[in-house]
Amino acid sequence: QAQLVESGGGLVQPGGSLRLSCAADGFIFTQYAMGWFRHAPGKEREFIGTIIWTGGNTDYGASGKGRFTISRDNAKNMVYLQMDSLRPEDTAVYYCAASLSYPKFLPEDYRYWGQGTQVTVSS
Repeated sequence: QAQLVESGGGLVQPGGSLRLSCAADGFIFTQYAMGWFRHAPGKEREFIGTIIWTGGNTDYGASGKGRFTISRDNAKNMVYLQMDSLRPEDTAVYYCAASLSYPKFLPEDYRYWGQGTQVTVSS
């Protein structure tokens, strides 16, 4: 059974950094592009970015460009989201997801989802 488990969320001050991790299990990780999304209260789920199965290419949405970096370690079945210069408006639940195609920007194009991890940016 496919499973994605995010970790690394928490409370951080504005201007700080966090690195989220996502552990994959139950499917052939190297056959999937991985994406990160976030969902803030009262807003739609927002695309952050995606990384191709080899890790050689990434594509970011408006929310992810410039401050966020996606990487993956195929030997460990892990994908990461490095977030820098965090702002209060980055507060959301962050999700990783797996897609058979790259690049994909819509939630419906992703087959597997994690349960999410809360990130709160506040002083």
